Amino acid sequence: MKTVQFDNLQISSKLKRAIKDMGFEEATPIQTKSIPQILEGKDIVGQAQTGTGKTASFGIPILEMIDANNKNIQALVLCPTRELAIQVAEEIKRLAKYMKKIKILPIYGGQPINRQIHALKRGVQIVIGTPGRVMDHMRRKTLKMTNLRLAVLDEADEMLNMGFREDIETILKATPKDRQTILFSATMPKAILQIAKTYQNKPEFIKVVHKNLTVPSIEQYYFEMKQRNKFEVLTRLIDIHNPKLSLVFCNTKKQVDELVLRLQGRGYFADGLHGDMKQRQRDRVMNSFRMGNTEILVATDVAARGIDVDDIEIVFNYDVPQDEEYYVHRIGRTGRAGRTGKAFTFVVGKEIYKLKNIQKYTKTKIKRERIPSIREVEESKASIILDKIIHIIENENLSNEISNIEKLLDDDYTAIDIAAALLKMTMGKGQEKSEDNKLQLDDNKVESDMVRLFINVGKKKKIRPGDVVGAISDNAEIPGNLIGSIDIHDKYTFVEVPKEYGKQVLNSMKNNTIKGQKVNIELANRK
Repeated sequence: MKTVQFDNLQISSKLKRAIKDMGFEEATPIQTKSIPQILEGKDIVGQAQTGTGKTASFGIPILEMIDANNKNIQALVLCPTRELAIQVAEEIKRLAKYMKKIKILPIYGGQPINRQIHALKRGVQIVIGTPGRVMDHMRRKTLKMTNLRLAVLDEADEMLNMGFREDIETILKATPKDRQTILFSATMPKAILQIAKTYQNKPEFIKVVHKNLTVPSIEQYYFEMKQRNKFEVLTRLIDIHNPKLSLVFCNTKKQVDELVLRLQGRGYFADGLHGDMKQRQRDRVMNSFRMGNTEILVATDVAARGIDVDDIEIVFNYDVPQDEEYYVHRIGRTGRAGRTGKAFTFVVGKEIYKLKNIQKYTKTKIKRERIPSIREVEESKASIILDKIIHIIENENLSNEISNIEKLLDDDYTAIDIAAALLKMTMGKGQEKSEDNKLQLDDNKVESDMVRLFINVGKKKKIRPGDVVGAISDNAEIPGNLIGSIDIHDKYTFVEVPKEYGKQVLNSMKNNTIKGQKVNIELANRK
């Protein structure tokens, strides 16, 4: 479809100036279709995938329509997770760069509520929050909706998947009936259409479809392994393929930070990019990556949206993406400008089913590949070094070096001995003593990757599985589909979460609530 230049939109000069500072000139298809409709005051239902520019689609009209002199809440944006809430708030703040009177506040679980209450009392026009924390503020009467003009449901289908439907409906019922309601969703299940029918006024339906889901020049492979072996596999693949630039995707900010430290500890030129970083930090990291000073960039999906570098040779999916569309955006970072590229996905256990869904969605074949051995890594390293040696011999003046080698030859060392020693020194010490050498490639034993937790509320407090999933997802930043079995009794509940998230869940749920009930959560006693 035909898109428009931001300069041609009927928005203020301050907004246009901020958009220009962000480096955007042309609106995306979803922005082109939705911004004018929202500015006209229409309710809309937008169907578009992540990474299509949805935030600016509603962020720009919100900022244009806000009364900066009125310090009451005028716009509410609901997001499924705190990471997305933070990301949306950051982007709207960047858009509001020159609109000094407008105050924007993200509210979510895991952050002290008193700090949020204090900010709300000082006056905020735009609130971006997760349903659970918004409900909490409503119960405390610290979030007043009487002046609300516009409500946005971002990633509405994901909020429903996480069990937030009841909360969403409660929130919308508490808002003025003459509000404008905007709904964005990647899919359109019946539940979404029911919400649209109940809470919107003659909405306009806007749909943006991706014509090309994958890039034909990208070679796609996957490797099956245990979680603990991922790092070693990553380093082997980097050493064998020796990419000029590579991009590694993780599902969490914590994983990004940990992986960057481990890569740097091994001597790789690596850096990270995620939503907690300030814009100045992001700019520094991206400039270093573009210049080639950083060879490996580790990033989350949200942080990687603005990455546009032509020379990325390999994309590593260190974690299988939670959404099929994320996979498309990830691998699309390589194979640009007519170049070929490779995409490697690391699969652990039942994630193979996610990969099958990705293949079905992208209508492409992702080939299974064998994990390379230590010997293959060493042979590859040697081959790369020998190629460099040949290039130096054919293109550079070596008279000084030859003089030094001749001295060793005079001491009865052979040329082969000297060359072999130099090669060994260049390659570094062998990895035969590395703990990673214990990598077991053919170990098919099934291990329990889940931990069981006890929660001191149950059916008598009207707790449902969706409430448990929603609270844990919201506060601990865990995708809802990773949470295991939930067993609800009258006065208590058992829930299983991945072992790697166990401490994260326990810490984030301390002094927190589920459906307004303060809860105690701890490790369940083993039978």
